[in-house]
Amino acid sequence: MTRPRSHTIHHVTQNGGLYKRPFNEAFEETPMLVAVLTYVGYGVLTLFGYLRDFLRHLRIEKCHRATEREEQKDFVSLYQDFENFYTRNLYMRIRDNWNRPICSVPGARVDIMERQSHDYNWSFKYTGNIIKGVINMGSYNYLGFARNTGACQEAAARVLEQYGVGVCSTRQEIGNLDKHEELEKLVASFLGVEAAMTYGMGFATNSMNIPALVGKGCLILSDELNHASLVLGARLSGATIRIFKHNNMQSLEKLLKDAIVYGQPRTRRPWKKILILVEGIYSMEGSIVRLPEVIALKKKYKAYLYLDEAHSIGALGPTGRGVVDYFGLDPEDVDVMMGTFTKSFGASGGYIGGKKELIDYLRTHSHSAVYATSLSPPVVEQIVTSMKCIMGQDGTTLGKECIQQLAENTRYFRRRLKEMGFIIYGNEDSPVVPLMLYMPAKIGAFGREMLKRNIGVVVVGFPATPIIESRARFCLSAAHTREILDTALKEIDEVGDLLQLKYSRHRLVPLLDRPFDETTYEETED
Repeated sequence: MTRPRSHTIHHVTQNGGLYKRPFNEAFEETPMLVAVLTYVGYGVLTLFGYLRDFLRHLRIEKCHRATEREEQKDFVSLYQDFENFYTRNLYMRIRDNWNRPICSVPGARVDIMERQSHDYNWSFKYTGNIIKGVINMGSYNYLGFARNTGACQEAAARVLEQYGVGVCSTRQEIGNLDKHEELEKLVASFLGVEAAMTYGMGFATNSMNIPALVGKGCLILSDELNHASLVLGARLSGATIRIFKHNNMQSLEKLLKDAIVYGQPRTRRPWKKILILVEGIYSMEGSIVRLPEVIALKKKYKAYLYLDEAHSIGALGPTGRGVVDYFGLDPEDVDVMMGTFTKSFGASGGYIGGKKELIDYLRTHSHSAVYATSLSPPVVEQIVTSMKCIMGQDGTTLGKECIQQLAENTRYFRRRLKEMGFIIYGNEDSPVVPLMLYMPAKIGAFGREMLKRNIGVVVVGFPATPIIESRARFCLSAAHTREILDTALKEIDEVGDLLQLKYSRHRLVPLLDRPFDETTYEETED
């Protein structure tokens, strides 16, 4: 069945003064006919998959997948054939849409190495040709700092000459450089917190730090659409995990009430800690966390809040300080502020920010702090230079201009796609823009047709999304000019007509120039 979706297209919320600005998100319900045809499409693919597996068993069709050797047939199976069914028979049909190798800076345009497959995507061979100047609508280069010229590149090159590439040690041993100390002070200042700690990998920042914060006897309340790194960290912690519906404050409050009233299972003892896990921007839905409401509930029920700002830091807020800045909230209301440098800063790694006591504790108890190699010095300098630019400490207004450009690009691109008749998910201020494809055949077709038109896009299907909610995911950047966006929109419009992707039954009524009450709903149907 389809996930329940609100029929509301334009939803502006103030919620009794919690919100200082309109909160506007759109999640149009999947049309019934489209849902039925999507299930039928997957059904047909599944039937043909079983047929092909039968032909492979009879050795009529060549088998490319990994199989057990004959002499190991009595051993416990290493490869579960049924578990790999989707990969063999569905994913392989459209595998050419992923892992495309680029050979340039991931800026507004990229160069892609052309490749071909002669065995139905089981393997690829490079032709030696380069597809040049492909419009890049997939990279998380939100503020355009992924570049090989300019202040960031020059600063990183200078540090490379002085420090080299690798540190070859952990922070606790002999890998703690003055550059690392400088970065952490700058991050704390940028976030408005007492202290911060940096890590070499964004994924590990979540997966290795959550187990250091909670354990057995603790309760984690996690949004159902949280990133895999948060899910893994929660599972590794040994804490009890309960899931609340995405961005649904009624669901979260019910779990909090039950946790307070009933305590731990069997013993009924109070939970040692209750930790709420949320993201700033959800990278598949394009939605923004209802942070004012989450903070209100956290304070009401005396819970802790862990905020993952991987996609929102740099990309949201008038000063680029993320979702806390976007809502005009106090950073002290968030107990653990996590983010990554891999997106808006054009680098790699992640950070945790918060009280000094928290950071001092993590320095000695976090696995990613104790055992992982330190950040590479040129990468540190890339982060420092780009962050100073965002903060205006470089003496220019470039950072502020990039933030404003990203916001303008986001609203323009989302509005144009909705006007064309596509179903677009998420918040109007989110630079992550999901365009719904639904049917399995259209996943591969959309990616290929766009590349034919010199536009690189990311298409996403099951298991990264629910099985009937396949989508293309565009990521806007401050590096995108209006000319680039108009070119992309023209081609998207053409491909949308070709593949019949304009499923929306609604048209938007602009509410931006009129006063709003606490909750305004507006919907029209053609």
